[in-house]
Amino acid sequence: MAALDLNEPFASLVPFGLLVGLIILAFGITSVIRVYIVRIARKVIQKIPNLWVQTVLDNHFISKLAWILPVAVVLTGVYAIPDFPPQYAEIVNRIAQAALIFVALRVLTIFLWNINAAYSSLDVARDRPIKGIIQVALIILHLFALILAISVLLDKSPWIFLSGLGAMTAILLVIFRDTLLSLVAGFQLTTNNFIRVGDWIEMPQFSADGDVIDISLHAVRVQNWDKTITVIPTHKFLEHSFKNWRGMSESGGRRIKRPVQIDMSTIRFLEEEEIQKLSRFVLLREYMENKIQELKEYNRQYQGDRDLIINSRRLTNIGTFRAYLIAYLRQHPKIHQDLTFLVRQLPPRADGLPIEIYVFTNDIRWSPYEEIQADIFDHILAIANEFGLRIFQNPSGYDFQVGLKS
Repeated sequence: MAALDLNEPFASLVPFGLLVGLIILAFGITSVIRVYIVRIARKVIQKIPNLWVQTVLDNHFISKLAWILPVAVVLTGVYAIPDFPPQYAEIVNRIAQAALIFVALRVLTIFLWNINAAYSSLDVARDRPIKGIIQVALIILHLFALILAISVLLDKSPWIFLSGLGAMTAILLVIFRDTLLSLVAGFQLTTNNFIRVGDWIEMPQFSADGDVIDISLHAVRVQNWDKTITVIPTHKFLEHSFKNWRGMSESGGRRIKRPVQIDMSTIRFLEEEEIQKLSRFVLLREYMENKIQELKEYNRQYQGDRDLIINSRRLTNIGTFRAYLIAYLRQHPKIHQDLTFLVRQLPPRADGLPIEIYVFTNDIRWSPYEEIQADIFDHILAIANEFGLRIFQNPSGYDFQVGLKS
């Protein structure tokens, strides 16, 4: 009986041990490179006075790029291992090739995102963001890398898998429906300049009212004024209407459009002593002089029975009040004088005669705008009584008490 060689099983394991050693060596070399070479590369790149180079070739990119080395060492070194079974060497080679594909995919992904970061620092990025385009490119790259890796592992031509995609088109359209819709929507939004990062938009359907902080392939993020975040699918911007306040920001003025309701029972002609009193108002002095002269000329030309009001033109307290508001707003330092400027009378309603202020402030910030608007209407509400006018409000318990006392 032949003697049993106990070393034979262990001898067959030696090539696999060498493979493990090769892998450990490859990753050990990579660790050294990531510690020292990356540090050196970072110092060299920082000395290049170019923002694009510093952003694109950042530490993260170089660190991921270093992972190509261990995969490449295993890929080329597996055939150098003595007595390593060819069939197993082929399997390791395929796995290493697939790993190399995914490492390259990761490096390309970081490279594209770094390009987006560098591009976002430019002014043109507000009007023409490329984040959606990069996301589409990454989807295509990931799909291609997956097909290529499977073809390498199965030792099949990638064209076999690509040709099979034709039969899966219907399924892919269902799976990537939102992606395709968002791609078209994102292209139209950026090409037609409908929306930019930094725009204030209102979209009540999604409870969105605030600044756009991000536009991506699938979603637009809006930070509302209460600091909550609303995420809206990109394709919804083509399906629903929304309001963009960019025009207000670019014009340099923010609109005030608010009426005061005048109690119509207090509207009347001015008496002579009231005309004299109002003529002393600095803001009304020029208006009163011109208006009195105009009325005198008219009444002299069309003489009639002066005892009848209908036979002559006279000043009204509501007309004089409106003239005062125009003069007051014309000299207001916070009102934009070059934009639409109206103090108009709206149709009478059950709650009084609306006198609407339609002007623009020259400060578009929210808090100063509210302060300017409040100051203006504080003055309007307080000054109305000087013209014999009363601001309408629904009767309250206090009104009934005053009525009973009188």
